[in-house]
Amino acid sequence: MSDLTTRTAAGAGADSTGASGDAGADADIDARLEGHRTELTGYCYRMLGSAFEAEDAVQDTLVRAWRNFDKFEGRSSLRSWLYRIATNVCLDMLSAGNKRARPVDLSGPTPLAQAALSPRPENVWLEPMPDGRILPTVQDPAEAAVARESVRLAFVAALQHLPPKQRAVLILREVLAWKAAEVAELLETSVASVNSALQRARATLTEREDRIPDAADPLDEEQRKLLERYVKAFEGYDMAALTALLHEDAVMTMPPFDLWLRGTSDITGFMTTLGAACAGSRLVPVSANGSPGFAHYKPDPEGAGFVPWAVQVIDVRDGAVSGMHCFLDVERWFPLFGLPDRLPAGTAGG
Repeated sequence: MSDLTTRTAAGAGADSTGASGDAGADADIDARLEGHRTELTGYCYRMLGSAFEAEDAVQDTLVRAWRNFDKFEGRSSLRSWLYRIATNVCLDMLSAGNKRARPVDLSGPTPLAQAALSPRPENVWLEPMPDGRILPTVQDPAEAAVARESVRLAFVAALQHLPPKQRAVLILREVLAWKAAEVAELLETSVASVNSALQRARATLTEREDRIPDAADPLDEEQRKLLERYVKAFEGYDMAALTALLHEDAVMTMPPFDLWLRGTSDITGFMTTLGAACAGSRLVPVSANGSPGFAHYKPDPEGAGFVPWAVQVIDVRDGAVSGMHCFLDVERWFPLFGLPDRLPAGTAGG
């Protein structure tokens, strides 16, 4: 019995689900619902900007669907029905008005001379997400590219500036390619209202458009070599080599701290002062938010080996590293990414 069925049975009792008591039928329903988990998680993540809230929203969606499956009349597809439930769950979660942000959305860059590490609460920050949890396998390269671009940190951050229903309309229409009539039916509104919401959402995103990082999947040869040089420079703590790889207006962010830095001199200056304990670190490749990334392990200050320090999400633009987004809450991120809680001494670089 899957996690979905286990939670449902524990929470409601087998006779109160409304689903058939036949174990085979239950397993079939469970499998059909679970088949949509990844794409629903991607949708809820775009809506909420939080990895853990997205997974909670999807679990709630699937439990509601499981309990009410006997009421599903098949007038729409199962997928559409699940998206309707997921949208309502997300809109309820967003009713409190909280929106996630990056450090660059909250303030200007801090000069190195004034750098101080001031944390903000967890619910302030846009969170990273492993690609495998939000990007279903698709055969069409163009569709895969759109999916990846739509989970990039900059795009998800921009979505947070939209009112919740505009956010849903834009994701459904622009990312998932739903027809206006389908979105209108899901939101129980008119096609004219959907088109108007989409127009307003596009205008807002245009106003807030960042300088977009280059597409990163699949990595081309130049990008692979750039990232190999980045790993070598970072692990060797070679600031001259790192400077040569950074875009002139590169940024470095470090949630949960609201400090962020812009420019090669401030970034490398920080790394050799407040960040000096990261010298001798090891980087392990990960895929996050449709971008290249690394699990950053720094030398264990209490003994041999390396301990978790950050999940880095890397932006590449114009052949250079334009963003180093370092998420430092390792007790949350390393289990989410399925990463080990330490690396042994002697672990090779790269």
